[in-house]
Amino acid sequence: MGLFYEVLSAINNPNQPASTDQLSLILNTVQQVAGSRGLSPATTQTLMSVLGGHVRSALQQQRMTSGGSQLETMLSQFGGTDATMGLLQSLFTPQQQQQMLQDTVQRTGISADTVKAILPTLLPAVLNLLKMGSAGSQGSNTILSAFLDSDKDGDADLGDAMVFANRFLNPSR
Repeated sequence: MGLFYEVLSAINNPNQPASTDQLSLILNTVQQVAGSRGLSPATTQTLMSVLGGHVRSALQQQRMTSGGSQLETMLSQFGGTDATMGLLQSLFTPQQQQQMLQDTVQRTGISADTVKAILPTLLPAVLNLLKMGSAGSQGSNTILSAFLDSDKDGDADLGDAMVFANRFLNPSR
């Protein structure tokens, strides 16, 4: 729940751009993509967990080679809801893309063609979620910091964060 706690903290912090409307837009994007492909909520959660692990690894690598300011630039450039293939190439090497595809297919049972079709929409949604924690100054993005949590304690699971977001935005479900 650590990652989602940071999302809630950002929503409550007037110095960060996060809002419940923004969180709702991100969640709706994920749910619409999953629903249009007939994916169950459990499969969608696994998909987001797998995708999150690969995004985390790629962003950690970017941070080591380019620094934190480059990550903020990438979040600004690609974080949104517009589908883009440029993000896929900017974030992942061809080998990493293939590994992500194989891992996703293996862990979710979703076809490779479906995974390829939904990545250009899901990746910007993920980065938009991470961008919500920015406070304008370098290195002050609390959501990104929590997501890049390197102690691997499991608190930064993107699939779990989406489940908590759904519960937060739809408490009667």
